[in-house]
Amino acid sequence: MEPLEIPCYFLCPISLEIMRDPVTLPTGITFDRDSIERWILDAKHSTCPVTRRPLPDCELTPNHTLPRLIQAWCALHSPSGVEMFPTPRTPVGKRQIAELLEAAMAPQSRLTSLRKLKAVVSESHRNKRYVETTPGVIDFAAFVIVNYASNSVEDEEETRACDEALIILQTLEISQEGLLDLLAKNANIIESLTTILRRSNGQSRSYATLLLRSLLGVFSPARSIGLHAELFQEMVNVLRDRISHQATKAALHALVRLCPWGTNRTKAVEAGAVHVLVELLLEDPERRVTELVLAALDRLCGCAEGRTELVRHRAAIPAVSKKILQVSQLASEKAVRILHTLARHSPAAELLEEMLQLGVVTKLCLVLRVGCGGKTEEKARQILRLHSRVWMHSLCLHPHLRLSYPTL
Repeated sequence: MEPLEIPCYFLCPISLEIMRDPVTLPTGITFDRDSIERWILDAKHSTCPVTRRPLPDCELTPNHTLPRLIQAWCALHSPSGVEMFPTPRTPVGKRQIAELLEAAMAPQSRLTSLRKLKAVVSESHRNKRYVETTPGVIDFAAFVIVNYASNSVEDEEETRACDEALIILQTLEISQEGLLDLLAKNANIIESLTTILRRSNGQSRSYATLLLRSLLGVFSPARSIGLHAELFQEMVNVLRDRISHQATKAALHALVRLCPWGTNRTKAVEAGAVHVLVELLLEDPERRVTELVLAALDRLCGCAEGRTELVRHRAAIPAVSKKILQVSQLASEKAVRILHTLARHSPAAELLEEMLQLGVVTKLCLVLRVGCGGKTEEKARQILRLHSRVWMHSLCLHPHLRLSYPTL
C-alpha cells in the first residue's frame, strides 16, 4: 500500500507537519500557531521564516477555512491511519488580556478578573508571554500583593485576590530584567512577601517563597545585607513546615544566596536555621536538596554562632559526614568543607574525640584513598594533618595500615 500523500498546503512550513491551528502572517504565509509563535517569541526573530520580510508587531490572523479543510480531509482518510485533529481553542489576544486587566482594577470585579487572568496564564506558554508583555499586568499584580500586606485588617476577598496575584507572578517566569523592574517600582515587595509568609496558608506561602527566591536572585549584595531578620525567620519556618518540595528548594536557594555575609549568617542562625537544616539532612532528602542543605550549612559555619549551633546538635557531625562519598561530588565537597571549618575554628577536645568515635576520621582517610581530587581531597588532608597527634591511635592512621592511604 502506497503511503498517503498529504496536500502540501496542509503542512506547516516550519514543522512540516499537518497544521493544528493555522494562522496567517501579514506576508500572506500560513503557519501552525505553535511553530510561528516559537519562531517569533522564543527565538526572537523579526522576519517571516519563508519570505524573510520584516514582521510588524501585530496579532496573528487565524485561518478559519484551512482547519475545516484539514478536518474534512482527515475524516475522509481516517481508515488510512490519519489522526483526527481537534478544533483548536480560540487563542487569547493582547486585547483580551488588557480588558481583563482593566476589569481587575475595579474592586468589585478584581477577584473574578484575576482568576480569569490566572487561567489564561496557566493555559499555554504563548499566553504567558502575551501576559508578561502586556503593559501593566506585572505592576498591578505587585500592587495587589503590596496592598494586601499593608492592611492590618485581613479581608477574605483581598486575601484571595492576593493569592491569585501571587500565582500569576510566579507562573509567568519573569525575566531578570522584569524582576529588576518589579523591584525598582515596588520598594516594599520583599517586606510584603515576608508578611504573606507569616499570614497565609500553605499554597500561598509556597508561591510567595518561589517568588522571593526569584527576586532575591537579582538582589545586589548591598541590598541583601539590609534585609530584616523576619525574612530569615520565615524562610526557616518554610523549611520547618515542609509546605512543599518546591518551596523547600526555593527557601534553601534563598539562604545560600543571602548568607555569604556575616550579618545575614547571624540572622539565619538566630532564626534556628542550623537546627532545621540538620533535621532536614537526617531525613535523607533527594540529591539536589541534600546539596543545598550542605551548601547552606557551609555558609552558616562561616560565623562563630553557626559553628556553635552545629556542634551543639548531637546528630550534626554524623549527618554531615554520612553524606561524604554517598550522594554526589558536590555534596562531598560541601560536607568536607563543613568539617574543615569546624576542625580549624572549633577544635575542642570533645569535638575531636567525637569525630574519631563517629568514624569521621576514617571517612576522611577514605576520601584520600578514593582520590576525590581537587579541593575536597586537599581539605581532607589538611584536617588530618591538623589533628594527626590527637587521632594518631585511629586504625586508619595506624603505621601498619598507613601504606594503604596516600601520605599525609
